Amino acid sequence: RLARADAAAAAAGLGQMPFEQTPGPTHVVKATKGDGEDEHKKKNITIVELQKMRDKGTPIAMATAYDFPSSVHVDNAGVDVVLVGDSVGMVVLGYDTTLPVTFEEMLHHCKAVSRGCRRPLLVGDMPFGSYEVSTAEAQRNAYRLLKEGGMEAVKMEGCDSARLHTCEVLVKGGIAVMGHIGLTPQSYSTLGGFRAQGRHAKAALDLVESAKRLEGAGCFAMVVECVPDEVAHALTEAVSVPTIGIGAGAHTSGQVLVYHDLLGMMQHPHHAKVTPKFCKQYSAVGATINGALTRYVSEVRDGVFP
Repeated sequence: RLARADAAAAAAGLGQMPFEQTPGPTHVVKATKGDGEDEHKKKNITIVELQKMRDKGTPIAMATAYDFPSSVHVDNAGVDVVLVGDSVGMVVLGYDTTLPVTFEEMLHHCKAVSRGCRRPLLVGDMPFGSYEVSTAEAQRNAYRLLKEGGMEAVKMEGCDSARLHTCEVLVKGGIAVMGHIGLTPQSYSTLGGFRAQGRHAKAALDLVESAKRLEGAGCFAMVVECVPDEVAHALTEAVSVPTIGIGAGAHTSGQVLVYHDLLGMMQHPHHAKVTPKFCKQYSAVGATINGALTRYVSEVRDGVFP
């Protein structure tokens, strides 16, 4: 194509066009865990390293990613844990909740993210319906997220007896499991919507006990979502594994935010409706994208470009 373009330019008397060749597959160096010039980036984040951070009181930074570009961005920023969350259904696939997300959709996005990350610990969400039917099915799907999806751990929501048993089976089978308590979006229909949890004394005590049970079942860490600050503080003190808060105050071992939320990427009314109030927006990337696209359309219409 470049040769044809140069020939056409020469015939038109324009000389050689200043094309810059885009690196093809043979030019691309595949991301490898541990590669990179920065010593901070060379140090892989493992479950052991995550525990050390918690024990030293070093706050853990966790963020979601859903594709190759977003995974490269969070890796370059120094994020410690990357979650390929089933929130992909709401911020990427346009679903109203996370419930419709299929296992194959999750696997697809996990594969993409694993190609872009070197340093962070990679955690893949087990979507609704992929681990509840039986422990055998849960194992089969979890193994696929690790073997095919390139993940290093999986995340499961809830803390009932069935889920605790599933967690124990997965851990015994060599699969690292991150728990998730508080607001569990996969329980949207039974919770009656996205509602804060642990606001009353009994509910708060139940959450603390849930955290203990998750640790007992073998979880190496747990997400604590949308609970009062003091409750998140109490359950963090009650367990010896890292707690990652989202809308849970400042006393957890770390924090997690959704990629699109913290970057202010989405301008669609649907996204505005489901973006949590507690989310801090660090940029307005969506507005920048819209502005650039609007200018492009205008220049094409007006004959300014090309």
